[in-house]
Amino acid sequence: MPPSVSLLTTSLRALVSNRLARMGAIIIVAFALLALAAPTLTQLHLLRAPDRQEENGLDAEGMPRGTGGTYLLGTDNLGRDVLSRVVYGARVSLSVGTAAMLTATLIGVTVGLLAGFYGGKLDFLLMRFTEMNMCIPAILLAIAFAGLLDVSGRTVHLHPAALHWRWLDFTLKRGAVSVFLIIGFVCWPGMVRVVRAQVLALKERDFVQAARSLGASDARILFRSILPNLLPTVIVLAVMSTANTILLEAGLGYLGIGVPPPAPSWGSMISEGQPYFISYPHLVIVPGVAIVLTVLAFNLLGQGLQEMVDPKQRQ
Repeated sequence: MPPSVSLLTTSLRALVSNRLARMGAIIIVAFALLALAAPTLTQLHLLRAPDRQEENGLDAEGMPRGTGGTYLLGTDNLGRDVLSRVVYGARVSLSVGTAAMLTATLIGVTVGLLAGFYGGKLDFLLMRFTEMNMCIPAILLAIAFAGLLDVSGRTVHLHPAALHWRWLDFTLKRGAVSVFLIIGFVCWPGMVRVVRAQVLALKERDFVQAARSLGASDARILFRSILPNLLPTVIVLAVMSTANTILLEAGLGYLGIGVPPPAPSWGSMISEGQPYFISYPHLVIVPGVAIVLTVLAFNLLGQGLQEMVDPKQRQ
């Protein structure tokens, strides 16, 4: 058996044997399978379209349907099936949260590697810039970036007699791509300090000094000697940061500046159902429970992976 296959098998066995990681992975896989199978379930008429207003979706008074009966989790204020919207909302939250995590990880690892490896003035500038970003709440930065996207799509008058101009199409609207870029750009500072501290310790190790004495370039030392030893820590941080990116996406959706309708988002579902909470609590509770379970699952998986990577964390 090749060493890579043997290592993968050993890692999977350790993951399954860890109770926290196993519980988190089961919840994540369940949501992921539902999200992937949602279009197929809709074609098989096992799931309703998330943006379709059902003929009997509202009662005689024009109010949402409660849970049970034809609609398992009830309907919203527009007569749309809540179950379908929650399932399709998992597609939005998981895809945006995962893409934002990858963006934040790429930025955080790059900045941490450069700051820790080269040190000096570069380290000073990068770390001061990182600390400046950490001083500003992520939700405020995300709101500011989302506002810039809205402004950038408007016609700008350069001169009374000049022509008008617009930005390219991908900057005109706030879609899923722009939302995960916004979240990724505000969630990277937390990873920088951990990566930098690891690099400062690793670059003084004997194997790095040996590679340097043999004439290895900085890029080779970074990507062949230091980065592979950082991967376990980076993976744990990335999994835990996914919970934060999903939570931030829900917060932006609740404020109305997330993925725009008609795409269902758990945060926007809570915002839309809040006025009906007293009489129809399912409009808030159902997407709220989905958010809590998903965030909890990624935190459990990250904690389990941390116990696997660091034996001192085991109890």
